[in-house]
Amino acid sequence: MSKNKVIIIGGTGFVGFHLAKFLLKKNFEVVSLSRKGPKKIRFLKKVKYIKTDIIYKKKLLKCLHKHLNSNFVINCGGEVEHRKIKKTILSHHKGAINIANIFLNKNLKKFIQIGSSLEYGSLKSPQKEFFNCKPESNYSKAKYLATKNLFSLYRKHNLPLVVIRPYQLYGPAQDTNRFIPFIIKACLQDKNFPCSDGKQYRDFLYIDDFVNFIFKIIEKDNIKGEIFNIGFGNPKKIKDVIFKITKIIKKGTAEFGKIKLRAEENLITYPNIVKATKLTKWRPKVTIKSGLQKTVRYYRNLYL
Repeated sequence: MSKNKVIIIGGTGFVGFHLAKFLLKKNFEVVSLSRKGPKKIRFLKKVKYIKTDIIYKKKLLKCLHKHLNSNFVINCGGEVEHRKIKKTILSHHKGAINIANIFLNKNLKKFIQIGSSLEYGSLKSPQKEFFNCKPESNYSKAKYLATKNLFSLYRKHNLPLVVIRPYQLYGPAQDTNRFIPFIIKACLQDKNFPCSDGKQYRDFLYIDDFVNFIFKIIEKDNIKGEIFNIGFGNPKKIKDVIFKITKIIKKGTAEFGKIKLRAEENLITYPNIVKATKLTKWRPKVTIKSGLQKTVRYYRNLYL
């Protein structure tokens, strides 16, 4: 019996790495496609790494021509430095459409697009799965354009599409310019670190729970043409999360109010996850306390 084959766009990133690691354990053949090779902390021996830019369709097709028999494509790719406006828009919108078009009319079982909770813009929380959104940043606009155009391919050409909109993901091997690893690293180094006033509420989901949901989608053949919001469904005050981290590490000092909130930033953002739990029987299992302890343990081993 042949293995299921998955292509992970952005397989060298935080989400892609954890997905690849999980799917290898499930006996999948895993191909990663990214602009760069993996960092040392995110390298997996059994993954086939391909380097190319998803913006350029001809180059992309050339790199993928041996892998058009893949069963699943999971797109977590795109520019992570959102200040690079043109690159952000092209990679998250045009890149997604390029990949989808290459796999049209192939034997693909599922095309999973990792969207963003930011596609909802200022929609009041708890946010339900809406198609007609009003995104506000360049990044979220690009993600939303990708969603709309991918659904057009779903309707016209039967692309086996599922869009997943995650909220705040965290866990081991995340880049330290992200909120939780930034705080952890600063605390481990016993630094004073700048942050906002911490009054905003965000929904935090441990990476293992997110990967488990994606696997539920892979397993369910009948789920196509759907959008899912994925988070814990229970927002936490940013200030409280920072205090939890400093309590675990017993070092570091937060300088609240040193960073201003972005103009488009909502004070309270969290998802309604009823649809996900109802259709897949998935539920998040890792509490914020347990998830932070696991994450701190990883970075402590990395830096100390």
